[in-house]
Amino acid sequence: MGGNGGGYLRRLIRRLTSDVAELDADDLSRKAEAQGARRACDCRSGEEVTVVGRLRSVELCPKDAVATLEAELYDGTDGVVLVWLGRRRIPGIEPGRTIKARGRLAVRDGRKVLYNPYYELQTT
Repeated sequence: MGGNGGGYLRRLIRRLTSDVAELDADDLSRKAEAQGARRACDCRSGEEVTVVGRLRSVELCPKDAVATLEAELYDGTDGVVLVWLGRRRIPGIEPGRTIKARGRLAVRDGRKVLYNPYYELQTT
């Protein structure tokens, strides 16, 4: 096999022996990088970041007088919690949806968070 043949065979064997979650994470990570987003695992507190990933969960958190909508975005490398203050619902923000989010990263209770991020719903 030539230079490309060995690489193809390695990728094929990896796809056949990897579990679905691992393959999905690799796919999400590749798509995020292709769109110019940073990998969530590389983002640090205080940085202005753009991340792309799939929403794992979306929940209304009325912990105080102001309701907050929280969604966990996963890009295949790490999770980022998106928090919209004063929102009960945002059309299109639902589990399974892929979005691009941009904002200044913070850390709350050891988790990466974007407060009131700019976002774009993705078609795929």
